[in-house]
Amino acid sequence: MAGAGGAGGAGGAASVALISGDLAAAEVEVSPATIRKWVQLGHLTAAGRQGRRLLYRLEDVFAAERAARRRS
Repeated sequence: MAGAGGAGGAGGAASVALISGDLAAAEVEVSPATIRKWVQLGHLTAAGRQGRRLLYRLEDVFAAERAARRRS
């Protein structure tokens, strides 16, 4: 799946902006370690990669954050 997360990629699906774990953490006001923990626990799934960095859809990050608040 070449070009996943690339800007303006061709394909049938609408292009979705992907963000890094650090930016995802900042958006929901948690630490980057919390984002990694959500991934480990299966509450958040990476939607792409940029080199070694995992990238996430912002809506998935918000959904994981809402679910985490419900669990606590």
